Amino acid sequence: MVNTDQLLTMHSYYETGATKSYTFRITQLKKLKTAILQNQDALHQALYTDLKKNAEECWVTETGFVISEISTAIKRLKQWMQPDYTATNLLNVPSKSYVMKEPLGVVLVIGPWNYPLQLLFTPMIGAIAAGNTVVLKASEFAPATAAVMKTIIEQTFAPEYILFTDGDGAAEIPAMMNHFRFDHVFYTGSTAVGKIIYKMAAEQLVPVTLELGGKSPCVVEADANIAVAAKRIAITKFSNAGQMCVAPDYILVHETKKQALVEALKKTLEHFFSKQPEQDYNYGKIINEKQYNRLQNYLTQGNILYGGRSNAAQLFIEPTLMDGIKLDAPVMQEEIFGPILPIISFANKAEAMDIIKAHPNPLAFYVFTNNKKKEQDWLNTVPFGGGCVNNASWHLTNHHLPFGGRGFSGTGNYHGKYSFDTFSHHKAIMKTPAWFDPAVKYPPFKGKMKLFKWVIK
Repeated sequence: MVNTDQLLTMHSYYETGATKSYTFRITQLKKLKTAILQNQDALHQALYTDLKKNAEECWVTETGFVISEISTAIKRLKQWMQPDYTATNLLNVPSKSYVMKEPLGVVLVIGPWNYPLQLLFTPMIGAIAAGNTVVLKASEFAPATAAVMKTIIEQTFAPEYILFTDGDGAAEIPAMMNHFRFDHVFYTGSTAVGKIIYKMAAEQLVPVTLELGGKSPCVVEADANIAVAAKRIAITKFSNAGQMCVAPDYILVHETKKQALVEALKKTLEHFFSKQPEQDYNYGKIINEKQYNRLQNYLTQGNILYGGRSNAAQLFIEPTLMDGIKLDAPVMQEEIFGPILPIISFANKAEAMDIIKAHPNPLAFYVFTNNKKKEQDWLNTVPFGGGCVNNASWHLTNHHLPFGGRGFSGTGNYHGKYSFDTFSHHKAIMKTPAWFDPAVKYPPFKGKMKLFKWVIK
């Protein structure tokens, strides 16, 4: 367990200014990239042990994803660190105005178990690029991956710079946050725990980034390409056995296309994962018994259209399509976070919106349509964190886009430059020359109202 003395040592190290130079930051990013590449086979094996992820899925969603983020930071860091010059208003002419980017200090990054490498290391990359020292709290529920990450961090960085821990989160996080004031806390995980983190941070006015979840809807309109929609929904909904925060949580399909979509999904699932997905190279497992039991309860809450088989010993739940679900059933009230996909038909947009509004501010929203007017109508009507048109979940792989939620699904964002910005303070600076010092700016002010109204308007 991390103790207060270790955190104070990190603070003292940060105060020396050692982490702030471009040379230092770029060196650390390159060291991290090298260490991950050297340990990629061990990471892939660990991710298979924890979640039964195959090597290709690991590269796309974990190791390769992180390498891409590091490569972008290395390429763009000098540009990101430069001051942003901006205009100066008439009142302050001939001053020059710009925004400096400075690191925050000692930051805490708390990662979840479903993408244990990506969701812990991606924010760390932004924190390193911004010049901070970092405490990494890995999930204890993905122990094999945590062990490899621990090796990477401890063999690459000094503990006063990057400190890794994977202890019991319920005990360790409060112990750290209640006895040391971090300069920023970045948390990815459930909304329930996010509220606890937010409350502890508020006690010390610590800024936070919360990357939470929610029930992300997927709308399939009558004019959608059903064959394409089925493939693009299935690949992300059932990747990692559905344990993805931006996976489509439920489908709202126009009533005229429900049967066609169901049949296309059935065909797609058999093609992707075979008729025995428990033995298939491409299909994962549930993380632990607690999550398995929670998901098992959902299978009794509607009509199973496809799938539904399970095996507790293997932590296996088959990709499952369901309908006939009451809207007040737990499976439609809670984030599913597993390989179960409710399919609900709608006759008109108002009917669909009533269902979406029951769970406001989803992390993601997806709409499949070939009509630009419908596309814009849906995007403008539904408040959500981020999303896709004629796709699902892949927006998070584009580091040029900010990733984050709103309201119940989180606060703040990251990826690419947005990660750098999240872990930086943007300091406003105005530089005024001494050679121009008009008397009009000083008392007495009487009689200057007309001039002031001309300048300030």
